[in-house]
Amino acid sequence: MRKQSFIKGSIILIASAVIAKAIGAIFKIPMTNMLGGTGMSCFSCAYGLFLPVYAVTANGLTTAVAKLTAENNAFGNYSNIKKIHRTSLLIFSAAGLIGSLLIAVLAVPFSEKGAACPDAWLSVLMISPSVLFGCITAVYRGCCEGMSNMYPTAVSQVIESLVRLCAGLGLCAYVLNNPQKVLCFLPQGTSVISAASAAAVLGISLSTLAGTIFMYIRGIDCDKYPSSGKTDSSKTIAKNIFKIFIPVAIGSAVTNLTSIIDLGTIIRCLNKAVQRAPEYFRNNFPLSDTENTAEFIYGSFTGLAITIFNLIPSVTNMFGKGILPGLSESCAKNDKASVKRLTEKVISATAFIAIPSGLGICVLAKPILKFLFPSRTAECAVSAQSLSILGIAVIFLSLSLPIFSCFQAAGKADAPVKLTLAGVAAKLLGNLILIPIPQINISGAAVSTLLCYFVIFILSLIYYPKSTGVKISLKCLVSPIVSGILCAGTAWCIYPHIPLENTLSLPIAIAAGGIVYLLTSSPEFLRRRC
Repeated sequence: MRKQSFIKGSIILIASAVIAKAIGAIFKIPMTNMLGGTGMSCFSCAYGLFLPVYAVTANGLTTAVAKLTAENNAFGNYSNIKKIHRTSLLIFSAAGLIGSLLIAVLAVPFSEKGAACPDAWLSVLMISPSVLFGCITAVYRGCCEGMSNMYPTAVSQVIESLVRLCAGLGLCAYVLNNPQKVLCFLPQGTSVISAASAAAVLGISLSTLAGTIFMYIRGIDCDKYPSSGKTDSSKTIAKNIFKIFIPVAIGSAVTNLTSIIDLGTIIRCLNKAVQRAPEYFRNNFPLSDTENTAEFIYGSFTGLAITIFNLIPSVTNMFGKGILPGLSESCAKNDKASVKRLTEKVISATAFIAIPSGLGICVLAKPILKFLFPSRTAECAVSAQSLSILGIAVIFLSLSLPIFSCFQAAGKADAPVKLTLAGVAAKLLGNLILIPIPQINISGAAVSTLLCYFVIFILSLIYYPKSTGVKISLKCLVSPIVSGILCAGTAWCIYPHIPLENTLSLPIAIAAGGIVYLLTSSPEFLRRRC
């Protein structure tokens, strides 16, 4: 059977992720410009709940099915692969349906008590169907990825992004332009901005449905091959799935606990800061009388800074997905030389993208925000310092995610959970201590996020050799660090001196930094440096 190599599989997933993220930016950036900080607080409450659920399905469930499929594919057990698909689809379709119903029922109490944002209940309600669709899609993707075929995942991601763009922006714009036609169907007191946010969120649920329909129509690769090899019982398969899924799912949920922590703490902590120094916030955050300061700042932070922060890790995470089948097979065959080679390769590939990107975001935070959100001056001012701090956090998060995939492929799926809990504890403490300080306010969330992923990355480097018996070299980080600093420094120096309109200054500065990075990241350059 023909398989895709790690590099080819990763390139396919990264290409689809870049396309999906580009489409996602086209979706979220104009949507943020339409909704503003207050509207984005409602959207972010629903999206903050959606992300961990999506991570559990897209990472946990897909990883579990992919790993079992890859192991059986290595020995030609196609009959078992088909049964893995049927069993996991039955179990997780039921689980997804229950999850969707729970979110729908708990939308109001979650928004009021959990997120401290009562107007977000409609947005939370609109996101609930995505749980069911996400579970079904994850099973199909796992089967395809386990057979080293990344095309279905790549195509489905692009389809989801396109539907999210068209449906989300279209529905949001319709509500804003025709409020009376919509509000008459909603409970009295529902604001136009919260209804528009819910319409945008509905576009997300429709996009997950589109992905499910595509994967269902396409089917799975093993259907093309005759049944052969051993066949386990449904009970054994279910047991093996949950043996992998539970720790990976917990790890994915823990990894995304930062968004849950932000969701549950930022608005409350900001309210404390506002109460301590109301004059400071009145002078530094000019809002209308109808806008809540804490909700506005939270929406600005999540809608602007976090949107940009998540772009790079979501792309580099595809390296981890791409390496999972090959690394799983190497671990199953106890080929430690191959495990070492693949682990170092995925770290090197991730660093090549993550380090210059993170440093660039750090030094160009204000220009990036101004370029992407030109009509939201107040929101940009709120988010600039936070984004600069998050630029460094991008590097540590991006490097941690593929190492987590290596743990999972090596059968150490519980390791990311243990390591991430330490980082999450730092995140929670940082939020509770720093955000209530008026002069720090939302920047405290960025600092605690940086601390969180720094702790996770360092602990991962320490624990991976101990748990797998494979020592890895980090010499591959030297080149992107040196070249990344030169890249960011070039862009930072050039930007203020370009005698052009702002719409051209940033792209030119980024292009100049990119050219310097590519020229200086060659092995010959590093040997001369040393």
